[in-house]
Amino acid sequence: MTDYIFGRNAVLEQLKSGKEAEKLYVQKGKLQGVVHRIVGMAHDAKLPVIEVDQAKLDRMTEGGNHQGVALLATDFAYSSVEDILASAKAAGHAPFVVLLDELTDPHNVGAIIRSAACFGADGVLLPKRRAATVTSVVQKVSSGATSYVKIAKINNVNQTIDALKKENIWVYGAAGEAKQTLWKTNFSGGVCLVIGNEGKGLAELTRKKCDVLVSIPMTGPIDSLNASCAATVLMAEVYRGRLTAVAADNDKTAD
Repeated sequence: MTDYIFGRNAVLEQLKSGKEAEKLYVQKGKLQGVVHRIVGMAHDAKLPVIEVDQAKLDRMTEGGNHQGVALLATDFAYSSVEDILASAKAAGHAPFVVLLDELTDPHNVGAIIRSAACFGADGVLLPKRRAATVTSVVQKVSSGATSYVKIAKINNVNQTIDALKKENIWVYGAAGEAKQTLWKTNFSGGVCLVIGNEGKGLAELTRKKCDVLVSIPMTGPIDSLNASCAATVLMAEVYRGRLTAVAADNDKTAD
């Protein structure tokens, strides 16, 4: 199977990553600037570059905002949870993973993967059923972050949570009604951050499986964030907490 990756940033990052692809499609008359660089990288990678009109690109990307480029890539290569944990261990730090509990909007999933790349997450875990997986839209919205963040498909959310706990990873569920705020939460060890469905939030059993439920303090007339915004705020706090813990460890070593 194949899929189209489209949008300048997504295509550029895919080519920079060195992952396999088949062809690059470029809109006629759109060969300046970043697109010119993309075409050069495609030539370096020995990929065919085909100029097409806008209507064809629109059909190929199903009306997506392709910005004049689309890359025909091989199927997305998923990692396993074991690979993600092993990668964190090899890097010398406790794992930090983000588990998406039945998120169905590919725009939210893509935005979360982008934030995961920005804040040092080792991987993102996606259920195989009743959830969005990595598509061309997800890759576009992620601005190419799918080329850098390991992504695993999981069969069962709650079985995965149990397995992560056995690896000494604490599971934190995002819940707007939780009394414990992220500001009062210690994220210094192994972390699994669970983000619930856009409408109903965390599933009831998933909620019970979490070690801690955390909320984001807010003020103003709107009392909630969408899933990707909430995930970004939480990931930033996890990153800050882990940096603080590393700095404290370094101070102890210096003493």
